[in-house]
This record gives sequence, structure tokens and C-alpha cells, in this order.
Amino acid sequence: MSRQLLKSTASVGSMALISRLLGFVRDMLIARLFGVDMATDAFFAAFKLPNFLRRLFAEGAFAHAFVPVLTDYKENHDAQTLKDFIAKTAGTLALILTAITALGILAAPILITLLAPGFTWHSAQHDLAVELLRITLPYLFFISLTAFLGSILNVYGKFALPALTPVWLNVAMIAAAILLSPLLDEPIAALAWGVFAGGIVQLAFQLPAVLRLGLLPKPRLGFADPGVKKVTGLMLPAMFSVSVTQINLLFDTLIASFLAAGSVSWLYYSDRLVEFPLGILGVAVSTAILPNLSKTHAAGDSAAFSAALDWGLRLVLLIGLPASIGLILLAEPILFTLFQYDEFSVSDVHYAGLSLKAYSAGLLGFILIKVLAPAFSSRMDVKTPLRYSIYAMFASLALNVLAIPLAHTGLALATSLGAFLNAALLFIKLRRDRIYQPATGWRLFLLRILLAAGAMSAVLYSQVEPNNWIARSSGERALYLVGWIAAGLVLYAGTLWLAGMRLPMSPRKASTLQSTH
Repeated sequence: MSRQLLKSTASVGSMALISRLLGFVRDMLIARLFGVDMATDAFFAAFKLPNFLRRLFAEGAFAHAFVPVLTDYKENHDAQTLKDFIAKTAGTLALILTAITALGILAAPILITLLAPGFTWHSAQHDLAVELLRITLPYLFFISLTAFLGSILNVYGKFALPALTPVWLNVAMIAAAILLSPLLDEPIAALAWGVFAGGIVQLAFQLPAVLRLGLLPKPRLGFADPGVKKVTGLMLPAMFSVSVTQINLLFDTLIASFLAAGSVSWLYYSDRLVEFPLGILGVAVSTAILPNLSKTHAAGDSAAFSAALDWGLRLVLLIGLPASIGLILLAEPILFTLFQYDEFSVSDVHYAGLSLKAYSAGLLGFILIKVLAPAFSSRMDVKTPLRYSIYAMFASLALNVLAIPLAHTGLALATSLGAFLNAALLFIKLRRDRIYQPATGWRLFLLRILLAAGAMSAVLYSQVEPNNWIARSSGERALYLVGWIAAGLVLYAGTLWLAGMRLPMSPRKASTLQSTH
């Protein structure tokens, strides 16, 4: 099982890498075709809600409510009872989603006013955002059912296909930007139609795999079913607790709508770059570890539960720390390389770089939440992370007010600090209740990664000059950026190796991160 957990994490991470790389292609194309103006701010504000819901459902919250219950049915009930539970969950979920989507479309003007109240000063921008939101909102229905099917596949050890599914959103948006936008009076609306189409394709992509398992449901209502009631009872708290960072990002957009034109877009591009390591590492570990934690908890194996969590935390720190530092030190070179063409100016790079550094500082906090929260939801405890999420959210809001003089950069920094507070509260609770018992070797492990990260930081800080990127061609920028990223990785890995670190192959053997003698 231990090797399977590592294999599952690698599978999800590699598929997520493909999706994230294609996402960068999408964003580079958007930056080149549409630039940064009031229309792009309107789209990114409208897209914030369905994109938030995508992260909410497809990257954690729904799975945190559904997977533990599904695992219990799989392990402790017969096949017919399992199929009935899946069918009733599908029907109940579909009805709820239909109602929410319809209400959202009707209430789109109110939602835009709440999400980006600054747009009300510009009626044309507000009206455009409303139109775009109405086009993209049905994405909620499709992506939620996609997450439902993906959770079934994950419980049965099928991780690669659900992790690859987000590729189709990027494909649809790229196709719409290239093929549809020249045909529309408002070109930016093509991106909204791309989101709509992407949701349909994502759902269709997973249907054959679930059919092969013999678990493709014939949806029917089941509000009174005990299993469905348990899922719905867990879902709302799980949605909030797992996604508090995304809620804070929504508040960032709300406040940014009052700031200088372009602020919403600068935050969007910064968030997209931070989502790259977060989506690969955080989501991969969280997706792979949740079924494992649910199964070990159901079996009453507290030692295996703690060992799996320990392994996940070490992996997160091992990869997340250099990723965070690298994004901070290479923020502007990355933005120059990916986006600074045509309509995306040098000034946009500077301002987006400030918020990217602020978000990057909180990357470890964002990832740790995705690893620590499953330790609670796998035990069907959603109240504890919910409570801590509320604390973190209000702390972030207070910091947003204090950081107003720092404009959009202050918003990003407040969100990062809130993520660290949330992660710290979760970790302290797990330790205090002795649910998590650290394996041996943590002090030496931390010393080694800090030494390696320090060596990497010193070289990148002293050698990389962001202003040198301005005069370079796109090919030269890409070549230099890849070269410095590779140099940083080699230096980090080499320092770890020289310090005696060897990677673990198993959660139960996480302590082998100690030196080899």
C-alpha cells in the first residue's frame, strides 16, 4: 500500500503537470490577445466564481465529504448497496446543482455587485461581467458531477484520468480564444463560452471509465438515504474549511475592484502562477492521501494513519519550500517570459510581480492545508477544520484592511498569512490530540532542507537580474529561465545529497530521510 500511495501521488502530479502547463499556454494566449484592460478585468471577475467552484469541488472539498463515506460503503457493504448509494447521491447532487445554477444565473447582477462592487462605477464593465458570469455559471453543474465521478475513480485506485481531466477546460478556452473570439462583437465573451464547453467535455471524458467499473449511476433522488444524508451533512462544512484560501481570493477580487484598473488581472496572473506548484504538489498529495487515510481510519490502524500523514508533510516541505523561494526570486523573469508580449506591458509585469511574490510567500501554507485537512475529513470530522477556517478567514479580512496602503500586493500578502494561520491551527490540533505522531529524524530533515534552500536562494538572488529580461527575445527569455530553474533545482538536490538525505519510498519508512551511514 505504501508504494501504491507514492505511485498514486506521482500519477496525479504528472497528470496535473500536463494540465498546468497547458493552462500556462492558455494564459499566455489570453495575455497576448486581450492584454490587461476593463474587459479582461470583467472576465476574470466573472470567471472567479466558477473557477472558485472548480477548485472547491474538483480539487478537494466534495471529495472530502464523499470519499470517506464511499470508502465505508465499499469496505463494509455489498455491491448492490454501494450502487444504490452512488445512484442516490448522483440524483440528489444533480438536483441541488440545477437549482443553484438557475438561481445563480438569475442573480448574476447581484453576484457581480457583491464580487466586484467597484464595477458599479462603470456600468458597461458591470453589464459585461454579468453577461460573462451567466455564460460560465453552468460550469458549476458539469464540474461538480465531474468531481463526483472522479471521486469514485479515486476510491478504486484510478487517479491518472481524473487528474488529467482539467486539461479539457484549457483546450476548450484556447480553441475559443483562437477560433471564436474574432467572430464576436465582444471578443472576451469567447473565453466564457470556452469555459461552458470545457465543463461538458470534462464530464464526458470520465463517463467511460466509471462505466467500465460497472458503477455509472442511473441517478435517482435519495434525500432520506442515510449515506446521502451523511454526505450532504459533511459537504457544507468541508466546502468551507478546505477552500478558505479560495474564499479569501474572492475577497481579494472584491477589494481589488476598487483599486487601479488592472488590479484584478494582476492578482489573477499571480494566483495562476502560484497554482502551478499548488496544483501539482498540494492537490496530488491530497488526492492520493485521502483514500489512504480513510481506509486506515476505517481499519483502526492509527500507526499507519500517522505514518501516511508524516510522509505527506515531509514531501510537501521537501518540494514546497524550494518552489516558494523560487517563485519569489524568479517572479518577474517568469512573468516576462510567459506574458510580457503585445498588450501585456512591462508595468504589468512589475505590478503582477509584487502580488506574485506575496502569494508565493504563502505557498507552503496553501499546500499544508491540503495535506492536513484530509486528516480530519477522513475521520469524518469536518467541524474542527471549519472552525479554524473561520478564524483564518477573519484574520485575513482584518489584514486586508490593514494592508490597504500596499494596494493589490497587500491583499495577496494577507491571504498568504491567513493560510499559514489555518495550517498552524490544524497541525497543533492533530498534535495535541495525538492523532499525528511525528516519525524520527525531523530535526535533521529540516536542517538539511533549510541548508539546501539557503544555498539555492543565495545563488539565484545574487545572479538573476530581472531587468535583463526586458531586452531579450521570447526564445532567449525561455532559455535563460529554464536554465536558472534547472540550476536552482540541481543546486538544491545536490546540497541535499551531499548532506546525506535519501528519499523515502514508503510512508512507514519516512524516517529513512535521515542520513545513511
